[in-house]
Amino acid sequence: MQTTGSTLQELTGIGPSGSARLLGDIGDISRFASRGHFASWNGTAPIDASSGDQNRHRLSRAGNRRINRVLHIMAVVQLRRDTEGRRYYRRKLAAGKTPMEAMRALKRRLSDIVYRRMVADAIAARTGPGGHLGATLQSSAADPNPMIDTSEKSLPGPAAPQPRTPLRAALMA
Repeated sequence: MQTTGSTLQELTGIGPSGSARLLGDIGDISRFASRGHFASWNGTAPIDASSGDQNRHRLSRAGNRRINRVLHIMAVVQLRRDTEGRRYYRRKLAAGKTPMEAMRALKRRLSDIVYRRMVADAIAARTGPGGHLGATLQSSAADPNPMIDTSEKSLPGPAAPQPRTPLRAALMA
């Protein structure tokens, strides 16, 4: 974790294994256009479960379950300690939410916090293409056999770049 420069372990409820899981499964955070896309991917975005006059949302069963578990553990740890997460949970209960609804809202809020922290870490590390430190689009390998047939040579230049969300714009979202 020290070599990545990640500050995820500074968040209450994320230990070494949780931060390793987040970094390993997510990889390059800029592949998510916004915190909403990240929440949808990890399964913390609410699903409308309204019926008639009753407006309700329920927890999504979709998404990356391993990341959802890390966020659930983070939420449980925050509820056990005197943290902002616990105060947020209690405000939701006081507003008339059920304990399950309040937990869903807390997990979504923690997903947003993790997203912001990972974007800030990526900006600080100035990661290259693919999310790897020091990566470049230029190959450093020289052709070992100068007599290679043209059909065996690689194509000239890198592939066309795919649009990515600028990290500064993602941090503001």
